[in-house]
Amino acid sequence: MEQIEIISASLEDFKTIQLIGRQTFLETFADNNTEADMAKYLEESFNSQQIKAELANPDSMFFIAWENKNPIGYLKVNSGKAQTELHDSNAIEIERIYVKRTHHGKMVGQLLYNKALEMAIHQNKAYLWLGVWEQNPRAIRFYEKNGFVAFDKHIFKMGNDEQTDIMMKKILTPAS
Repeated sequence: MEQIEIISASLEDFKTIQLIGRQTFLETFADNNTEADMAKYLEESFNSQQIKAELANPDSMFFIAWENKNPIGYLKVNSGKAQTELHDSNAIEIERIYVKRTHHGKMVGQLLYNKALEMAIHQNKAYLWLGVWEQNPRAIRFYEKNGFVAFDKHIFKMGNDEQTDIMMKKILTPAS
């Protein structure tokens, strides 16, 4: 495996974020959702205007995983008012860790998660939190392995379908 670099993304990277987002979301969720719901979600969440707005938000940060000159995944974290829920100044939300299927099992997701953890510790946050679809056992296991525990549930709108996400958090201690 080639060396993987995690690089902070800027507004100029919107097309890369958009393409990885669409590809990985389809790879992960297309088999369990209708074509209409997938198309609606992808258009709402990954259109150019939406991605540019997210990249321009000072309370959100994106990091792209690169293998050579190929983007293979990305991380989106939110603090402050950019958080999708909670809006806790003592927390960072991991909104997305997306990795291309070709790179599953190659530690890319772990590297991206480590970047989020590093940010949270550096900023002296009390915890990290996220929402993960209850029907995504691979992701749930990944977060549990990294010390997250379920604390609530919320509704995630996938097109016209209301789905349940498990909300998970990891309490940070000085030795995290």
